[in-house]
Amino acid sequence: MTPWPQNYDPFGNVVLSTLVAAIPIIILLGAIALLHIRIHLAALGGLVAALALAVGVCHMPMDIAAATTVYGAAYGLFPIGWIILNVIFLYQLTVQRGLFDILRDSLARVAPDARIQLILIAFAFGAFVEGMAGFGTPVAITGVILIQLGFKPLHACGLALIANTAPVAFGSLGIPITTLGQVAGLDVHQLSAMIGRQLPFFSFVIPFWIVAAFDGWRGLRAVWPAALTAGLAFAIPQFLVSNFHGPWLVDIVAGSSAIIATILLLCVWQPREIMRLDKPVDSDGATIKDSGPLTRKRVAFAWMPWVILTAFILCWGLPKTQKSLDRIASPELVMPHLHLRVQRMPPVVPAGEKPEPAVFKFHYLSATGTGILAAALVAGFAMGFTPVAMLRAYAHTLWRVRFSLLTIAAMLALGNVTKYAGTDATLGIALAHTGTLYPFFGTLLGWLGVALTGSDTASNVLFGSLQKITAQQLGLSPILMGAANSAGGVMGKMVDAQSIVVASTATNWYGHEDSILRYVFWHSLALATLMGIFVYLQAYVAPFTALVVK
Repeated sequence: MTPWPQNYDPFGNVVLSTLVAAIPIIILLGAIALLHIRIHLAALGGLVAALALAVGVCHMPMDIAAATTVYGAAYGLFPIGWIILNVIFLYQLTVQRGLFDILRDSLARVAPDARIQLILIAFAFGAFVEGMAGFGTPVAITGVILIQLGFKPLHACGLALIANTAPVAFGSLGIPITTLGQVAGLDVHQLSAMIGRQLPFFSFVIPFWIVAAFDGWRGLRAVWPAALTAGLAFAIPQFLVSNFHGPWLVDIVAGSSAIIATILLLCVWQPREIMRLDKPVDSDGATIKDSGPLTRKRVAFAWMPWVILTAFILCWGLPKTQKSLDRIASPELVMPHLHLRVQRMPPVVPAGEKPEPAVFKFHYLSATGTGILAAALVAGFAMGFTPVAMLRAYAHTLWRVRFSLLTIAAMLALGNVTKYAGTDATLGIALAHTGTLYPFFGTLLGWLGVALTGSDTASNVLFGSLQKITAQQLGLSPILMGAANSAGGVMGKMVDAQSIVVASTATNWYGHEDSILRYVFWHSLALATLMGIFVYLQAYVAPFTALVVK
């Protein structure tokens, strides 16, 4: 069948087409932040608006619109929802055995100050997990730990989201960058090196930023040595590995370096005044009791499930493991009524580009969520659970996250509808018409892409070619602007609804997504603006231009 061509200016007026294209996003964010509508209902409302716009304004055929919705929802449930479900399952097992209380108390003993706990867990450990898994896994795990340490739900969610900006571009063993290279036809090593000359400056700042956001400048002055140590221990390896090795191990090396350096610092230094939080409470509001004496055996046993999880995720993410598991089973479904039925048009892609593929890769064995489930089962048996008890716990977990899974499915369906209808490209083209200011606004385009799709990888797929084409037209470096799309995109990770739902679900604070969004929005916008200014300087102003990969 003849592919349906996207039309990025359906009204023949760029301004009007751009404003109309923004309607689903305005409905989604407005419903969450201003009207306080439950997020799964807001996501469904945004999806309905996107479908109405796709069919009624862009004249997308009904069968393509329906297939796009199903395709996006399926991707939301797998692999993203699959990860969240199994992370929460493992957490539930550790809570039932009382091991999470011991883990919490052991962390409090190593880093008794709450501000340093924030640096060590949300920033350093979260980056390490991002390097292995991504897709919201670090926010889920670190948010849960922070709650157990006594952080209020808003701080646990919001600060975990802010801290998760630094490692996102290199997450999941570098998938966002390798995907960007494939989509835009750019060298992966050059992209890695370029992003490695942008993000480290911000990675260094993030530990200071989250402490200041939590406890103000006075609190930052009290623990600045820890922020300095973690920032340097992360940013320097991030630069070195990304420039001299590639994108694959950046977060794992940088995150582990920050963890080790911070712990070593705490062996010889502690803040003059320790900031201790109120006794944490459980989901029913009851105060969590002390876990008892912290013997080496008890502490080692409490950390055992998370060590197993780390080992499984690390092994599961190795390319050899992925290929071996995919050889056993890796079914792929060509999406009917969508595969090769949509034609993206210039200037988003070069003329003559092939129609958009739509293949659902149900690689259920090699999926990160399956690795997490395997780790949970092994840890469950090690903790003494019977198969029946674990099955009961899994059913309870599934019921607990049901609305979260619905929200993620609706959000990914919304993102797919806007992608295949071309309305997100309409917004992108508007930013591309900014002339000499494009390095700044092109960076914000990456931010917008992640805010819309919930994924730096998806944003790179969406706008990677557009960044390259626009950069060539303006005489800019395609490597610079491709990297800017990914580096700017990480700042949008904290405001996308998918990440917010992951945070609220993990911390048992579902239904308060509006508060989380308002808390992180200005941090996200400020960091994205700073990144845009930095890329602008790289494009035009010496000595910043020396940082551009030739």
